[in-house]
Amino acid sequence: MPIQVVSADFDKTATRPEEWPRGATPEIAFVGRSNVGKSSMLNALARRKGLARVSSTPGRTRALQFFDLSYRPTPKARPRPIRFCDLPGYGYAKVSRAERDRWTAMIEDYLRDRDVLRAVVLIVDARHPPSESDEDAAAFLVSAGRRLVVAATKMDKLPKARRVLALQQVERALGLARGDAVPFSAVEGTGTDALWARLAALAAEEARTAEAEPPA
Repeated sequence: MPIQVVSADFDKTATRPEEWPRGATPEIAFVGRSNVGKSSMLNALARRKGLARVSSTPGRTRALQFFDLSYRPTPKARPRPIRFCDLPGYGYAKVSRAERDRWTAMIEDYLRDRDVLRAVVLIVDARHPPSESDEDAAAFLVSAGRRLVVAATKMDKLPKARRVLALQQVERALGLARGDAVPFSAVEGTGTDALWARLAALAAEEARTAEAEPPA
């Protein structure tokens, strides 16, 4: 049964740890190359057009963008909070080296240190094999101990006969098992429910683990 989104709102923009939202709300981060479709994915997941700004200019997002949502995993369940974080896109060349280094440091600090971060969605373009920067991002996230969810987006741009092979190519390149990557298209609505199900399960799994741990 599809996840029901109860509310979705922009929270804040942040560039430093002291600006990150406080509290124990489980957080999901979204990362990918510039112009890969992060904002469109966030809007599709939130069931709300215009929540995240969609731009045709790569490199527009230069800070962490936080969004507060609540959802029901089942119709009778109480709403549960979750927070999404849209990270600046990587691989965009038309900025200074100093600016790219600043983005990289900001993103890596967040991915290493954010204690409420439950999983990271790595978004890749299904039309092309994962780039070296995609592979580097996946390796970094695994080395940082983060739960990784790969979403292959822009599936609507591919003929249906090529989609399965494209998905398998993504999985092989990133060392995933068959069926691990989520096919996604904000245009067609493909993958929205499947991705939500994974994210909600990860948030719930982490919450159960935290409750089961004995107090220090």
